Amino acid sequence: MAVINSAEPKYDPRMLLKRMIPVVIFGWIVLIALALAGDLRVVSAYLSQFNWNFFPIALGFTLFNYSLRFLKWHFYTYQVGAKGLHWQHSLRLFVAGFPLAFTPGKVGEAIKAVWLKRATGVPTARGVAVIVAERISDGLAVLALSVLGVVANPQYWLAFLIILVVLLGLVLVSQIRPLALAVLDLGARMPLIKKIIPALREFYEGSYSLFKPGTTFLAVGLGTISWLGEGIGFYFILRGLGLASSNELLANAIFILAFSTIIGAVSALPGGLGASEASIAGMLVLVAGADTALAAAATLLIRLATLWFGIFLGLLTWAVSPQLLDWKSVQKNPTKEESA
Repeated sequence: MAVINSAEPKYDPRMLLKRMIPVVIFGWIVLIALALAGDLRVVSAYLSQFNWNFFPIALGFTLFNYSLRFLKWHFYTYQVGAKGLHWQHSLRLFVAGFPLAFTPGKVGEAIKAVWLKRATGVPTARGVAVIVAERISDGLAVLALSVLGVVANPQYWLAFLIILVVLLGLVLVSQIRPLALAVLDLGARMPLIKKIIPALREFYEGSYSLFKPGTTFLAVGLGTISWLGEGIGFYFILRGLGLASSNELLANAIFILAFSTIIGAVSALPGGLGASEASIAGMLVLVAGADTALAAAATLLIRLATLWFGIFLGLLTWAVSPQLLDWKSVQKNPTKEESA
């Protein structure tokens, strides 16, 4: 778990990119392995016969997902005190965070808290609270979308209940204010951790405001609609692969993508790489009755239309907003390593 510091963390943007490169390579290895697992020739045949007219529709639903999640992000930043943040700048910060998903457990997204502080003066710890609230509300949203699918496929009940209890538990505990303040006061008297207590207080105050019932209900509602859109996008990917249109196909697509999203997040792997792909492909076979080659092809296409599309948008934002990563300051003040 990352230590929350009230001071702005120092980071080297070049090091951030260097650490992402192996993850990107691993991501493509996962896609290649997926194709091989489904019999490369058969998977290639499915891809060659794919109706690409459906792909822009899937991208459109991905953008729909991003749009509603941005509204949630902007709403959250307002709740923690970023009341003067213009929506265009807020959108740039939101999209620039997409490539940071390529870090274990998405902890790299904490850099968004640094950007938020620079833009508004909101303490970094409160910005981190926004990012944690995003992840928890997204988790509750995809669980809500998974309810009917879990009822129809009871083998997933145990995982569903464990994740639900953990997420709801975090929300409920944050609202027991006397207990939280007592723990913080106790920590302030402990020499080993008293230095980080001010930052933890800021983090708690942010979390307390973000997890109030009304705020949580609105955030989870937005999240449910946004992730529903991405599930519908997956439905059109399956349609493009030749599967007949039906309510059952739509329901399966929504359930599979939603549940696989939470599995990828729980895995704490960068971008859910490996875990999400295995879950999507496996559930297509087990739940929807697809053959392994079709499942592999569908997984490749939906990950291109969601994860990799988001990474592309984020990197494009980095390119047009170099100040976010301090490219100029790095060039003017090279490190000793760079000078050597």
